[in-house]
Amino acid sequence: MTISPYYLLLLIPVIPLCLILLLFLIARPRSTRIPIKGRHVFITGGSSGIGLSLARQAAAEGARVSILARNSKRLEEARETIRLATGVEVAIFSADVRDADAVARAVEEAGPIDVLICNHGVFLPLELEKQEIEEVKFMMDINVMGTFHLIKATLPGMKRRTRQSGVAASIAIVSSQAGQRANLHRGLSESLQHEVFADNIYVSLVFPPDTDTPGFDEEKKRRPEITNLIAGSSGGMKADDVAKISLNGIKSGRFMIPCNLEGAMIAVATAGLSPQSSCVTAFVEKLITIESY
Repeated sequence: MTISPYYLLLLIPVIPLCLILLLFLIARPRSTRIPIKGRHVFITGGSSGIGLSLARQAAAEGARVSILARNSKRLEEARETIRLATGVEVAIFSADVRDADAVARAVEEAGPIDVLICNHGVFLPLELEKQEIEEVKFMMDINVMGTFHLIKATLPGMKRRTRQSGVAASIAIVSSQAGQRANLHRGLSESLQHEVFADNIYVSLVFPPDTDTPGFDEEKKRRPEITNLIAGSSGGMKADDVAKISLNGIKSGRFMIPCNLEGAMIAVATAGLSPQSSCVTAFVEKLITIESY
């Protein structure tokens, strides 16, 4: 029996729906809500830029907020800024994230953490051949080992808290839109999510583009012109806007949190085996991954 081409055309829109259903049955992605109000949100790099905006918005939503940074004076100024904006008093901790013992002491003093946001980071933008070994080590120690120190110090108490309360917790890492394809934070986050999922802890990875912050002002002073040309195609964002998108993504338990359209497109194109809470998104990511081979 010959099947009419007309009937074959009718089957075309059905195939993606069947694939989505199959993904749903296999992966069973589930959405979640991570409450902020009345819970302890601990933010590193919280004295300026995105971290300060995150702290202010979390405080405005009724969270108990702690911020950590190295500079005590800036921490005091940040605390006053948040108090004037929200009427909420936040706790401040001065520590260098490279110092595991100092981080552990700050976390212990702050008390059990429900939402950890690792927002600290430095970037010294130079071509590889021009970078000094000590500069590379400095970046790795802060961006990678500093994040590891925070997570390691926080995780035991966070697990006990989720087991006792049954309420989901979150660990979020603020990375970079430019680093979505090959990023150490991403490997760490994917591995960590598989490890802590059974404990009702959700990992989020935030990908902000160039953002108007004091740190970005310093970065622009030395980065190569080619970097400016590439980054300029995406456009910049305000710290408050990045913080709002980030906090909403964290509360939704999303693994990948791009902050603009270009970031969203890169996130889909480089998804790989990233955890997903939406079977539709998972389908699109896997379809694009297949097409790329």
